[in-house]
Amino acid sequence: MRFLSAFASLLSMGLHLSATHAFVIPPGEKFNLEGRAAATDKLVFCHFMIGIVADRTSAADFDADMQRAKSLGIDAFALNIGVDGYTDQQLGYAYQSAANNGMKVFISFDFNWYSASSGASAVGAKIAQYASLPAQLFIGSAAFASSFAGDGVDVATIRSTAGRDVFWAPNFHPGQGDFSQVQAALNWMAWPNNGNNKAPDASGNISVIAGDQSYISALGGKPLIAPASGWFSTHFGPEVSYSKNWVFPGDLLWYNRWVEILAEKPQYIEIITWNDYGESHYIGPLSSPHNDDGNSKWVNDMPHNGWLDMAKPFIAAWKAGASTPTITSDQIIYWYRVAPRDLNCDATDTTMQPANNASGNYFEGRPSGWQSMEDAVFIVPMLTSAGTIVVNSGGNEYIYNAPAGASAFQVPMGVGSQYFELRRNGASVMSATSLRQILNECPCGIYNFNAYVGTVPEGTRDVLAPAGLTQLTSGLKVACAASPSLATTPPATTAATATSTIGGGTSGPTSTSTASGTSKTTTTTSATKTTTTTTTTKGTTTTTSTSSAASSTTTLAPVDCTGVVTWSATTSFDGGSIVQYKGIEYKAQWINYDEPPDQGVK
Repeated sequence: MRFLSAFASLLSMGLHLSATHAFVIPPGEKFNLEGRAAATDKLVFCHFMIGIVADRTSAADFDADMQRAKSLGIDAFALNIGVDGYTDQQLGYAYQSAANNGMKVFISFDFNWYSASSGASAVGAKIAQYASLPAQLFIGSAAFASSFAGDGVDVATIRSTAGRDVFWAPNFHPGQGDFSQVQAALNWMAWPNNGNNKAPDASGNISVIAGDQSYISALGGKPLIAPASGWFSTHFGPEVSYSKNWVFPGDLLWYNRWVEILAEKPQYIEIITWNDYGESHYIGPLSSPHNDDGNSKWVNDMPHNGWLDMAKPFIAAWKAGASTPTITSDQIIYWYRVAPRDLNCDATDTTMQPANNASGNYFEGRPSGWQSMEDAVFIVPMLTSAGTIVVNSGGNEYIYNAPAGASAFQVPMGVGSQYFELRRNGASVMSATSLRQILNECPCGIYNFNAYVGTVPEGTRDVLAPAGLTQLTSGLKVACAASPSLATTPPATTAATATSTIGGGTSGPTSTSTASGTSKTTTTTSATKTTTTTTTTKGTTTTTSTSSAASSTTTLAPVDCTGVVTWSATTSFDGGSIVQYKGIEYKAQWINYDEPPDQGVK
């Protein structure tokens, strides 16, 4: 049987495996990030919510955000604003801090608060007010400005009121906004969805890259601002006036999306977001100063800093035009939800009663779309050389033979402690037990579908400041302290009761290691030569694997791979082929396992 070495890329572009699986990015070339051209710059933006930083008192309060973002390769913050009384003061601080720290910024007008029908003059005036400041991002001679929504706004009035050239790059929507009036456009929909602002369901399943393609068509050669986000979960109940309760599937999205971006090669990227804690797609620190809009119920003790670490080599690779990231130090990034999705929290959840649903985004109980999220632990090894990754999730141990570079895999969620280790040549290189367990408990009594993100080696402790915890108890039905509660030392590692080898590589040696005082012995199963036959239609994909060690049949989620590649017993692919998936071409090299193709694959 022959296999496509590009199959990992196809998996990351949308083939969703319900079973334990893995896919790989090999190590890439080294690169140099020095020097950029003006009009053709490849720039990374990150969306920053000004609306939740009302209490910052000086430009210095923005410095840590600016410095951290710059160190990752982020070029500019998109400063999301409404019409609050403190907006100008905070914009002034942000612009000054950016100038002090060698960053750029621009305004992103939130049309939840600005009017598309009558707000054009206000938008233009605000651009004029800040465009002359040193930190303003310019493309050539044009001041960069963007938006959230805003279809139908009078762009000519924006330009005339601004009194200068404007590089208008809004979040217009294909089929709604006038793309002849823009210089670029932002695709905000950074998560798989049903086409109606909810998780994929029977009515539709639109991938992020499919959304990109719609924008690319509408833009007609103008630049796309491609989105990147790792998560979306919001759970505001009737305790606030902006009640909303839904999720988009995250799972391995953060990794998958960066793989797509390296292949898609857009001119601009916008990370969504730095600090929108209310929708759980923050990548910035919990400690970044902000006020609590009620999000602390699901954000407390849930850092996302590991996603920042993961993004850095991908950003560098994208700027250098490389197809894979270069990894310069070993690190394991992992994330998971802290309770199984089927756990029943109805008796104590804050959303089990009617609330304002003018938006259509409020649902009682479990968030809308909860079924689209997998009960799994997601792992991204970033390795300087190949190694063996050991994951113990609640006593279930998994061995993954990871290549050099960045790769990703997932294992079924196990209740209990979560342990991660890198081994080479039978010896432990690094290991850690997560500070946060997965429990059959409702945290603070609610349905919490946010992600906990950790790293090995462990990062600096990151907690919410008191201002970020003021609304934690509002609406709760159980006692829950409005303070960080993670222990400073991890729990004991759950003794392994079962071990599985995944990833399809050569198994590592038998070894004994000690983690958090608990001794455990791990024996990997020999993963000898395996023959895999895959048949895919628009209905169900079935993969049958046979080896000397095991035999299993796994039914995978429905997937449409029409037009990817087809082979038959009479077709030769020796020397490689070009295959196309969702409009992107891949160079596919064949690995010859001596047997001829025996099953048509489409």
